[in-house]
Amino acid sequence: MRKLSNLLFVSSNIHKFKEAKVILDSFDISIQFFKLNLEEIQSNSLKEIALKKAQNAFSKCKKPLIIEDDGLYIDYLDGFPGPYSSYVYKTIGNQGILDLLKKNRDAKFISNITYCDQKNLESFEGKLDGCISKSEKGTGWGYDPIFIPKNTKKTFAELIDKNNLSHRYKALKKFSSWYLNK
Repeated sequence: MRKLSNLLFVSSNIHKFKEAKVILDSFDISIQFFKLNLEEIQSNSLKEIALKKAQNAFSKCKKPLIIEDDGLYIDYLDGFPGPYSSYVYKTIGNQGILDLLKKNRDAKFISNITYCDQKNLESFEGKLDGCISKSEKGTGWGYDPIFIPKNTKKTFAELIDKNNLSHRYKALKKFSSWYLNK
């Protein structure tokens, strides 16, 4: 039986919501999309950014919610773009990232899911190691066409089961365990 919930997923990114909905449905948690452009503080910490975004979102909608902030961390670039991934994607895109890489293509994706309600402010992190492909492969959004998860040969954009292994899945799994037992 599906758990009823008035839990909001606050974001301006419908793609993140759609992935989160599929993942959370598998844990019997229902979410609704609340489109909101949230101000993003400048910080080297995904967790700090996510906490501030969640508090800001709660002040506007006054309902239990989650937000997701994530970053692509590339070893050769000393972790860049990290928490600046959205800005970097908008400015130089996947091709710009590919042009910057010469040797070491190791990377990781980190997702931070932050829950906020009247009493709680909790964060859950998921990490996935991988590497950057040499060219864009598959159709997908964001960095999906250039990120190859560890132990696979395909980019996120080429995988059918991305939602079963992604950084977002790992963070949402941790959140779900906490949320269903709180």
